[in-house]
Amino acid sequence: MEMKIRFPGNKKVTAEFDGFTVTTDQPKEAGGDGTAPAPFELFLASLGTCAGIFVLSFCRKRDLPTEGLELTQTAVWDDAEHRVSKIVLKIRLPKGFPEKYRDSVVSTANLCTAKKHILNPPAFEIVTEAS
Repeated sequence: MEMKIRFPGNKKVTAEFDGFTVTTDQPKEAGGDGTAPAPFELFLASLGTCAGIFVLSFCRKRDLPTEGLELTQTAVWDDAEHRVSKIVLKIRLPKGFPEKYRDSVVSTANLCTAKKHILNPPAFEIVTEAS
């Protein structure tokens, strides 16, 4: 997959791919306009939404209730390391969710492709080219 990364103004950065444009910005206190999530916030959101689609698919494949299904993700920040040290994902199960599927839905959330890429990161290669 190829993405074009562009700079539309101030501290905004966009990623264009597959007919979509994802816009990021920095908060006002960091010199941005605060008009979009910061790139790291989108990174964290990708983890939660990735787990979310796995959980939703699990429920739908088994005709399990999804009304009220919700995931809450909390990033625990380590001030000394200046990074997230732990991500807690809480799955709120719908009323009437069968007990026998509780462990399986947790296992399914752990299959998230974004999480797998953190645990086994890709190699990075950064090159330059002339205009």
